[in-house]
Amino acid sequence: MIASLSAIASVVREVLHDRDLDIALTTRFDDLPDWDSMDLVSVVVEIECRFDVQFELVEIERIITIGDLVHMLEAKQILTAV
Repeated sequence: MIASLSAIASVVREVLHDRDLDIALTTRFDDLPDWDSMDLVSVVVEIECRFDVQFELVEIERIITIGDLVHMLEAKQILTAV
């Protein structure tokens, strides 16, 4: 399965329990309502499970926007497909 904005947005909405949350590639995680570091951990773990990838701590620390996560996930998927 290839990463997509809609898949990542779905996970974020589930973690935050807000099905109507407006999410774009430029959305900053820190700007999401009631967002905290544990939410990021929850999102990353769920993404790792759904897409069968592993993120390193240094990669997670660089995630600022939804787009950052989408691009990192896409890069990992390309590497594992080769």
